[in-house]
Amino acid sequence: MIKSKVITRWAVAACLAVAMVACGSDEPANPAGGGTDTGTDPAPTETIETAKDGRICLAYAPYYRTSLLPNPAIVTHINYAFAEVYVVNGEYKTFKLQGDNDEAQFRKVVALKSQNPKLKICLSFSHTVVNSDNQQAGGFSDIAASDDNRRRFAADCLAFVQRWGIDGIDLDWEFPGISWSGAKCDPAHDVDNFTLLVKQLHETLRPKYLLTFAGYVMDKQPTSGGWRYIDLKAVLPYVDFINIMTYDLQSNKPHSAVDQPSAYWDIERTRKAYLAAGVPYEKMVLGIPFYVRHSFDGPNSAVDWKDLNALAASDKA
Repeated sequence: MIKSKVITRWAVAACLAVAMVACGSDEPANPAGGGTDTGTDPAPTETIETAKDGRICLAYAPYYRTSLLPNPAIVTHINYAFAEVYVVNGEYKTFKLQGDNDEAQFRKVVALKSQNPKLKICLSFSHTVVNSDNQQAGGFSDIAASDDNRRRFAADCLAFVQRWGIDGIDLDWEFPGISWSGAKCDPAHDVDNFTLLVKQLHETLRPKYLLTFAGYVMDKQPTSGGWRYIDLKAVLPYVDFINIMTYDLQSNKPHSAVDQPSAYWDIERTRKAYLAAGVPYEKMVLGIPFYVRHSFDGPNSAVDWKDLNALAASDKA
């Protein structure tokens, strides 16, 4: 579910860097509805510089919030959410922007680079399927499983970033070894194959373009028939940084980090888990939600930050 959140890099000395308002990732809760105001656009002729201290403030800009864009005076990076992959009988065919490949919103996001030349824009890939001409028929599990699929997908990514003049690719496969939103999974091979996919993208895109992914709050874990999540140590050499999903720690199985009473998990344990896997602070980017959630049932399970005061003042709080 796309939520309002901010992603900001962990500071080496103080654990957490500054946080700014942004837009988040995953499936749209209400694509036709409104969303959280992520900031106002500066005047079109204004040129802006973002922070020079090395911190990352990254916003996910969803395809369906057509009237709202991240403020390029605040963010250093924008991930456009999302593109989805097309797989038929185990063979990768192509990818398209979500929203039935409507480029209008994507063009608006790319145009923000004219206001802030240092702004970095990446295309983010979801495991979800929303386009009317696509079906959930293998997805990343099949793409990652084949050397030919990996090479052709990486080549298409390179052609896309070159065509649009953007800065890189972000992967939001939630998650290898898990069937989430109906996606195919292969616990015996997904985790290792994800590493191979990231390696292929690295070899194709680097050194000019960025490569990142949305990471779970813990390292790879054993599951029935194999492994789930991501092998952090294995993928580390191939990515610029990891956007850690430190939110919705309690959710529907098998996506929950706290599905057992004894399995209490929090951001501090996430930090330690990433350090134990060898991930340095400079490659950790912390996800901060600007919403609250009362459950995962129904279309209105999340409440945006802007509505919290009104909710607290009502008898619904």
